Amino acid sequence: MNAGTHSAASRRESRTQRDVIAPPAKWFQNGFHRFLDTYLKRHFHAIAYEKAPLPTEISGDPDLPVIVYCNHPSWWDPLLAHFINQRLFHPRQLYAPIDAEALQKYKVFEKLGFFGVELHSATGAAAFLRTTAELFRRPATALWLTPEGRFADPRDHEADLMPGLAHLCAKAKDALVIPMSLEYVFWEERLPECLIRFGETVSLAEFPDRSKSQWGEDLTRRLRENQTHLAARVIARSSEPFQNLLRGKQGVSGVYDWSRRMKSWLRFRRFDASHGHQFEEGNNE
Repeated sequence: MNAGTHSAASRRESRTQRDVIAPPAKWFQNGFHRFLDTYLKRHFHAIAYEKAPLPTEISGDPDLPVIVYCNHPSWWDPLLAHFINQRLFHPRQLYAPIDAEALQKYKVFEKLGFFGVELHSATGAAAFLRTTAELFRRPATALWLTPEGRFADPRDHEADLMPGLAHLCAKAKDALVIPMSLEYVFWEERLPECLIRFGETVSLAEFPDRSKSQWGEDLTRRLRENQTHLAARVIARSSEPFQNLLRGKQGVSGVYDWSRRMKSWLRFRRFDASHGHQFEEGNNE
């Protein structure tokens, strides 16, 4: 082997090593999930998903890879993805691409299944496909994507999805693809509700000959329709259709809640910090 050939082989080997994502250490990830539950309870009144349709396929064969793709309304999205994956997709391990520059700011995400991708470059796209191919060879994998590629209002349906997801669906042989919609809304409490809706699951095995462009059109339609259905639920302002995954803090806190608590005690009544009846204890759970 001459020097040029050896150098090219070394570059390929180095590139392959970079594409392999180490599974997160269980002790670290379990500790993160305990922290995350407490952290989310401090910042959300409720985190809930629409009771139907919940993808029944996620409770099936865990060795079959799952791709969850969703809109990207907020900085909270990666944390919510980890929370939802733990609550609804267990034992599947979350993996998710993230902008390589952003990953440098949040290095801890590397220990939680996130991997850097160079957006808007052919090199980055090729690396993404190599990495996902490796992840799909592992048992119990869940790949989470936000193909809008930027923060976007949940009612903004005009932008095209980045092509990586469609390319992945055209190349992968077998996986389940699930559209998911997110909205962060304020109803009756000081803290917001995070509301979630899953769309219809599609199996890649059912469409082996579908092209990248066909996948792009179908995936976009599925996500936007699902967002529209969730928006109607949000506008209706009723927690009844939702299953609550987390019951967070209620009330205003501070002097206002202290005075309300004192009035309840003086009247020998149980103090209720809530300001409305959405996601009351015992309901939606």
